[in-house]
Amino acid sequence: MTGIGKRFCEKALRLNATAEVERIARWLRTELRQVLRKRGFVIGLSGGIDSSVCAALAARAVGPERVFCLLMPERESDPESLHLGKCLAGALGLDGAIEDISPTLEAMGCYERRDAFIRQAVPDYGEGWASKIVINTALTTRAYNISSLVVRRPDRTIQKHRLAPHVYLGIVAATNMKQRTRKQLEYYHADRLNYAVIGTQNRLEHDQGFFVKNGDGAADVKPIAHLYKSQVYQLANHLGIPRRICCRTPTTDTYSLSQTHEEFFFALPYREMDLCLYGLEHDIPAGEVAAATGLSERQVGLVWRDMVAKRKAGNYLHQPARMIPQAGY
Repeated sequence: MTGIGKRFCEKALRLNATAEVERIARWLRTELRQVLRKRGFVIGLSGGIDSSVCAALAARAVGPERVFCLLMPERESDPESLHLGKCLAGALGLDGAIEDISPTLEAMGCYERRDAFIRQAVPDYGEGWASKIVINTALTTRAYNISSLVVRRPDRTIQKHRLAPHVYLGIVAATNMKQRTRKQLEYYHADRLNYAVIGTQNRLEHDQGFFVKNGDGAADVKPIAHLYKSQVYQLANHLGIPRRICCRTPTTDTYSLSQTHEEFFFALPYREMDLCLYGLEHDIPAGEVAAATGLSERQVGLVWRDMVAKRKAGNYLHQPARMIPQAGY
């Protein structure tokens, strides 16, 4: 890494973790008491770094006795997610519940609807198969993001299929039921306890629209939406989040095959994405961003173009319900 790249990297990612934790904790207390007027917080734990840090921040703000955590596995979840969520709740001393959402998803036809769309691309898909959606990003295609379906047959062989747009949308629409079902349960417990719901998106996810509207994007407070993912890891170290969670590869844990964030949505691992986003937001020259990330200037330009496109496409996700203005007569 060049001197310029190293200086930019340090400037972009360094955080005073002690001061930031106390600042967020004060903000959470103020929002809870003066704005939301609730008694505590509900949070869904995924076994990942973002929800773990948010839970620790909430416990720091109001005490663990006023933070209720939910672990919401379903039949396609990675068992490690439930295990790590339990470890985190135990480490923080949080009360909570395990809600298996599989019966709800089955009743709504989540799996059946998704598999029906998959069979439009892979007619044999059925019992014993597994799948995920991946993207070929602008960095590899030199054009636009292209979504494909990866399936694993019962004999363990892997196949990859291009998806027609309506098939891709149908698969995503069905799987989005998982995030919306989890959020419904979070608000049930929040209403029951007179608590507020915490959202766990970091700055990269919030900016790029990596969340489900009225699903994991719904919340009363979002304590880390201003922080780059790299900064969330810094807070995790300061807060003493268990090492197994800190070392875990970020995953969507949505499809029956293991799927990383960059496979499904982002062009690069989170560190490089953070630096590219910081550069875009602060008008850092492409050459400095390239030196810090190990990309070429052309590749940085492609990542920026993709980020701008995702912001435009994701604008809808941030919008409240639209209302007609009051008549002027």
